[in-house]
Amino acid sequence: MHGPLFYSKILLFGEYGIIKDSKGLSIPYNFYNGALKIDKHHTVHTFKSNDNLRRFSEYLENLQKEQSGLVTFDLASLKKDIANGLFFDSSIPQGYGVGSSGALVAAIYDKYAENKITILENLTREKLLRLKSIFAEMESFFHGKSSGLDPLNSYLSLPILINSKDNIEPAGIPSQTENGKGAVFLLDSGMTGETAPMVHIFMEKMKQEGFRNMLKTQFVKHTDACVEDFLKGDVKSLFGNIKHLSKVVLDNFKPMIPTEFHSLWKKGIDTNAYYLKLCGSGGGGYMLGFTQDIEVAKKALKGHKMEVVYNF
Repeated sequence: MHGPLFYSKILLFGEYGIIKDSKGLSIPYNFYNGALKIDKHHTVHTFKSNDNLRRFSEYLENLQKEQSGLVTFDLASLKKDIANGLFFDSSIPQGYGVGSSGALVAAIYDKYAENKITILENLTREKLLRLKSIFAEMESFFHGKSSGLDPLNSYLSLPILINSKDNIEPAGIPSQTENGKGAVFLLDSGMTGETAPMVHIFMEKMKQEGFRNMLKTQFVKHTDACVEDFLKGDVKSLFGNIKHLSKVVLDNFKPMIPTEFHSLWKKGIDTNAYYLKLCGSGGGGYMLGFTQDIEVAKKALKGHKMEVVYNF
């Protein structure tokens, strides 16, 4: 058996902000993907995944009992497949902020959920929110708390615009230009980041009035503006807002930026060669970069691993 491919995702804008109802914009990233497969002959890697799925299936069984109205699964098939060596064959790096657990959740829902909402039907806002809440509960197994957005992105394979917690819609993003110098890129920190501790730090900071204030007046404001500029294709305004956002993050989210990247982050702001922001919860994994000239950014970031995600 080889199931369909589910892709990784990149949250272009909205990390942390969407907890406080900022806008967000998430896009599928086809470079990484994963699929469910069955193989009796385990390697260390497939055995680990199989064991993880076994524990996940117990969690889903429990979820189904506690919230029967939310979602039901064909647990008999799932358990049988796990016993036969089901695993998630994935190239999506874990702890990198590109949605490794989201793709797995989407794949399991796609294969084993009963009365599932399919991507072929007319996706009303109600259906999208329902999917998102199902995915949030499913993905909580991996993160402790999940918004459900990563699996939703992976499942639909569409850009998603988050207007607010209860208002999400598929988004049309400007098409990429072949010869555009502007680019969004991933910068590899060379270490994995854990979501839970980073979110914990954020929640602790949220207890301070000054931090909450900064979030509303600066972080959310610039995030929302970035989303609007990006969707409109207003590049000039976009880079002004990204620069602001990059500065706000450097000043207020230092623990989420690996220490050895603090000066690199500042260098981008000072030289305007590129601007960095968090990709997901930070603490490691990827950082997201924006540049108006990819060649200039490559020179400035020589010696670092970069992957271009989007050209404009």
